[in-house]
Amino acid sequence: MTQVTYERGQVGFGIDIGGSGIKGAPADIRAGELAAKRFRVPTPAESTPEAVADCLAQVLDHFEVPQQTAVGITFPGIIQHGVVLSSANLHKSWIGTDLADLVRRTTGHHATIVNDADAAGYAEVRYGAARGQDGVVLVLTLGTGIGSALINDGRLVPNTELGHLEIDGYDAETRAASSVKDREGLSYEEWAVRLQRYFEVVEYLFSPDLFVVGGGVSKDHEKFIPLLKTRAPIVPAALRNQAGIIGAAALADRDF
Repeated sequence: MTQVTYERGQVGFGIDIGGSGIKGAPADIRAGELAAKRFRVPTPAESTPEAVADCLAQVLDHFEVPQQTAVGITFPGIIQHGVVLSSANLHKSWIGTDLADLVRRTTGHHATIVNDADAAGYAEVRYGAARGQDGVVLVLTLGTGIGSALINDGRLVPNTELGHLEIDGYDAETRAASSVKDREGLSYEEWAVRLQRYFEVVEYLFSPDLFVVGGGVSKDHEKFIPLLKTRAPIVPAALRNQAGIIGAAALADRDF
């Protein structure tokens, strides 16, 4: 294991809880990059709060993270003051769980809890594709669903959940997520028609100065972003699958 020196304002720690894996790493929050290779443990099949908390402890122990280090943790659901309000891909017993308190009781660490898309979006604004952009930035992750992060002048507006807007009678992500493209065998041109409608509605509602598109499909951005017509520029995300860990670590350091 790489030895890392943790120091507030310089190196923090982030953990990204996902439906299949729980990944963590120290993050250089000055440069916006990982300070060591990520360590991953599988998400338990019975992904209860207690089972996942044990995995969080494994990740923290692996890196010998000191108690005084700021720890940021992402969760795939709505988070309000550290409490989980929705849980689409993990055990339903998560709803109502105070994850910050659970981490403190299980590991002894103080943790900042944040929605996974919010953490990734914050990282893109602070370090990535939207760095230096004033005003409103809307980061949209296209994957199994559609995640969203709204940042105004560098300040995160949490839990926007814009993948669940109702558009033309449909929950938006059931028509425009990249998983739908794959499941229905849509070409990029066919999928772009659905994305165009989605972006039109979102732009009308929020008038962003910049769109950032993330998710695995963003690696093929040249196949669909040029097909979209919006007032605001659209750019691909820069930090890819490291964004959640980096963003969580940066938010935790800010709040510690």
